[in-house]
Amino acid sequence: MEQRTARLTLLIDPRKKALFERLCAEEDVTPSQKVRQFIRDYIEQQTGEDWQKLSE
Repeated sequence: MEQRTARLTLLIDPRKKALFERLCAEEDVTPSQKVRQFIRDYIEQQTGEDWQKLSE
């Protein structure tokens, strides 16, 4: 299980934020869950490895 102790702050256009939140709700996930998924997928795409193996 992921340890959630770091915070990432970003600035985003309010319209994009609202649309992102609506799309997440339609998927029944929180925006934070979706961003964590994007980050995991990006790490694995760039490195070709499971993100968990890289963080050990």
